[in-house]
Amino acid sequence: MSFTSNYLTCSGREVHFTDWQPAGTVRGTVIAWHGLARTGRDMDELAAHLAGKGFRVICPDTIGRGLSQWASNPKDEYCLAFYARLARELLEQLGIERCHWVGTSMGGAIGTVGASGYFEPALKACIQSLVLNDNAPQLAQPAIERIKQYAGHPPQFGTIAELEAFFRAAYKPFGFLTDAQWRRLTETSARRLPDGRVTPHYDPAMVGQFVHYPDDYLLWHHYDALDVPVLLLRGAESDLVLRETAEEMGRRGPGARGQLQVIEVPDCGHAPALNVPEQLVLVSEFIERAQA
Repeated sequence: MSFTSNYLTCSGREVHFTDWQPAGTVRGTVIAWHGLARTGRDMDELAAHLAGKGFRVICPDTIGRGLSQWASNPKDEYCLAFYARLARELLEQLGIERCHWVGTSMGGAIGTVGASGYFEPALKACIQSLVLNDNAPQLAQPAIERIKQYAGHPPQFGTIAELEAFFRAAYKPFGFLTDAQWRRLTETSARRLPDGRVTPHYDPAMVGQFVHYPDDYLLWHHYDALDVPVLLLRGAESDLVLRETAEEMGRRGPGARGQLQVIEVPDCGHAPALNVPEQLVLVSEFIERAQA
């Protein structure tokens, strides 16, 4: 399966996304949204798999990441409320009225606030199902501090090979990636600095979200309001989504209504890369059930 690379202006910011179209009849649409310091290209394997199942898949770069424009007002734009607005405008411009949402880490949080309708009521009517890839309504603070440390101070290297070595170490919890997948992750996550060195392709100011909105990822009131099927994929070794948090999710909101499925993904921490057959099947079977 192949994709097209596209740009739209949402809330005054240019947003990049890849659009994966199935070869035959479109069964439905999936929005696949990446994690905090990542890009939409992380979703290539998942998008190709779902397109092969007949789904159109949209994989955006959040502003400040990848090929999307950086914020001119970081304090107001790097937060879940603004990301949800971008998502709503993107879907409106694409004419998408119903979709399934797959979100890794931050992408899952955007899906949660979207499906709750708290910030953008139109998204609640749009989102049919929600896959949370190692994301939950409450995150472990030590893991947040770890992420803030590396994301807020992106390293700089003289060569792409050095950057790839950094990514292999930093993202080891993603689980198994082939050498080719590590190379693609690096090449789609790199940018040159004025002095010629390379660094991860995101705006370091985006980590200010944790300073200006310290409770932005405390989402129990959004989670309790969800009324769609939810799949939580928890990395078995995740330090961000604790097992006790997953258990609490089972006792309230969609969990209390029988709408939550929780699966621990072995040999992964934060967050499963959604790139191997076992993980791809978990997501596609969930979406196909929700679509039916």
